[in-house]
Amino acid sequence: MRVIVFFDLPVLTDANRIDYRTFRKFLIKSGFMMIQESVYCKLAQNSSMADIMVDNIKKNRPHEGLVQVLRVTEKQYSKMDFIVGEKTGDILTTVERLVIL
Repeated sequence: MRVIVFFDLPVLTDANRIDYRTFRKFLIKSGFMMIQESVYCKLAQNSSMADIMVDNIKKNRPHEGLVQVLRVTEKQYSKMDFIVGEKTGDILTTVERLVIL
């Protein structure tokens, strides 16, 4: 089972930024890995461990902002599609590469 945490926290004041950093550090120290900005994921051995993780997140949540938790099975998580656009940049493909000796 996976526990996915989504959060949208305000960062307008110094206190907000401190809360944001504290919550993010809590997630990282708890073993969550960042999937993308403000989305973190952790593998849970079973549903009771997932419940404990959710309780810890509730205890350490910031006072302001939105924190959402989603529990999904490994089968559901494995069906996630990763859609990535083609990157264009300074790196040339093998066909375009020019070697000067």
